[in-house]
Amino acid sequence: MLAAEVWAAARRRYAAAGTAPPVEGDYGGPGGERLRLVLLGDSTGAGVGVTRTEDTVGAVLARRLAGPTRRVRLAGAAIAGSGTGDLGPQVSRALLGRPDVAVVLVGTTDATSGAALTAVRENLGDAVRRLVAGGAAVVVGTCPDLGASRVFAQPLRSVVAWRGRRVAAASAEATREAGGVPVDLAEQVGPVFRADRAAYCEDGFHPSADGYRLIAEALLPAVDDAVAERATLQ
Repeated sequence: MLAAEVWAAARRRYAAAGTAPPVEGDYGGPGGERLRLVLLGDSTGAGVGVTRTEDTVGAVLARRLAGPTRRVRLAGAAIAGSGTGDLGPQVSRALLGRPDVAVVLVGTTDATSGAALTAVRENLGDAVRRLVAGGAAVVVGTCPDLGASRVFAQPLRSVVAWRGRRVAAASAEATREAGGVPVDLAEQVGPVFRADRAAYCEDGFHPSADGYRLIAEALLPAVDDAVAERATLQ
């Protein structure tokens, strides 16, 4: 039964990676503080499921952080389908822009592909350490609640949700040890995604504009704290 459900889920039609909008732009006033924000990770960071940059997690965060005395430069390095093992090149690309804050959204691919938890810890820990060493404050949104998506039939949905929780716990541990701040997206927004199917786009797997807004709002307190901490050190 599980094999048949995996086969069916793999053959569903999902939002194509190429339909995601560019995650980049400038937000806020022309003068004052300059803040460089970069998004890394998987399709959630890349904005798969929406077509407007303004609906991506990165743009929502940039708008909330920007103001008359702060200009935010948003850049994106996330690639749909990436797992923690794919973060190395993304980090290299992100560091070229000398980011002040890096937001990493990753874990779904590790959970659905059966990646070893030791590899998740090592790969994510290395990525966070490199970003921190490069001068960025790092916030990691861990694996979301995969049991909220109806693309997985039962009992596969329960198995995937269990895997997602384990990947999220491993990711949070690695993030803290490497000097970053983890945000438990499954806990923060999972109940809403379970209750409201409008949080997903038409494919039932990737977030909609409303879903991305929920994720950004869950990340915002940690990102705000990171920005404030940087300001006190400068």
